[in-house]
Amino acid sequence: MKAVILAGGEGTRLRPITYQIPKPMIPLVGMPLIEYVIRNLKKYGIEDIILSTFYMSSIFSSHFGNGEKLGVNITYVTEDEPLGTCGAVKNAEKYLKNEEFLVFNGDIITSLDFNELIKYHKQKEATATITLTPVEDPTMYGLVPIDKDGRVIKFLEKPRWDEITTNLINAGTYVLEPEVLELVPEGKNYSFERELFPSLLLKGEKIFGFVSESYWLDLGTPQKYLKAQTDILEGKIDFDFPFNQKKVGIWIGENTEISKSSNIFPPAFIGGYCKITQDVIINNQSVILNKTEICNGTRIKNSLIMNNCKIGNNCLIDGSIICNGVVVGNDVHITDGAVIGSDCIIGDQNRLTNGIKIFPKTVLNKGVISF
Repeated sequence: MKAVILAGGEGTRLRPITYQIPKPMIPLVGMPLIEYVIRNLKKYGIEDIILSTFYMSSIFSSHFGNGEKLGVNITYVTEDEPLGTCGAVKNAEKYLKNEEFLVFNGDIITSLDFNELIKYHKQKEATATITLTPVEDPTMYGLVPIDKDGRVIKFLEKPRWDEITTNLINAGTYVLEPEVLELVPEGKNYSFERELFPSLLLKGEKIFGFVSESYWLDLGTPQKYLKAQTDILEGKIDFDFPFNQKKVGIWIGENTEISKSSNIFPPAFIGGYCKITQDVIINNQSVILNKTEICNGTRIKNSLIMNNCKIGNNCLIDGSIICNGVVVGNDVHITDGAVIGSDCIIGDQNRLTNGIKIFPKTVLNKGVISF
């Protein structure tokens, strides 16, 4: 079976992280998100993969090539302009003739059993099968009520509370028969959720919902992105760590130096070629990627620090994200959901908190922000 991975979005809700990297390439504990997706598909024997790209499309082919290193075959289909979730698949139609195929949003992580999904689709002789997952707050998603046999009754996009009759949402993974693409206009921005699926329903086609209690997370916001790192470290989802644990729940890459006076509490991940100097405390649920230096007396908790960063003396990094190449001065606090874009310089004694977002290459002089 072939799989189409939708990887064209600009990831606007994740900015400033996605100003310099496409959303499906953001690092998950040292591995690009979409690489995790591809590896997961391969475990189920799905090795013929079509990447539908638009935003910063060349980054994908530069990183993955033809997919040989991952043991898969990757075909790239690039949109000239955004075509929507379904229009992007229509753009790849010539590769999808003659058999059912899988569609997968490139901004989610899941432990979904693809074999069971495909088996269900075939048993139901469905035209389309939509993976459904229960959530606590369904108002942010598209609801999909189903009958006792699993057949879809209707679609509700981001309903009000008084419209809610189910907590099952569209989880962004589909098995489709190739003929459904005949209903999709060529070169138009077209949506599965708002256009194709409701149209199939009106035509009386067999659309089924595959209900899954598997792990599922949409990495649409910085908060959920941090949660994904935490969930991986806590073992809530299988993950191929790039190196072995040094201690239970602590992964440390090669050629990383850690002072004996510093303490690391699990679970935590520190990449290769890092330097952790004296009296540093790295608390649980923190991820530090490669070639990053953490200086004396700094405390890090439940945060992500990417590659090639330097964090000065006596800093506090808590519940925040620091992108590639950031230099942080001394006595700086970055807390409560702050996001620092790539290549910023944060001078001494700044206080960045309450979800503040700093755009890439910003220079903050000493003590200019106490947010």
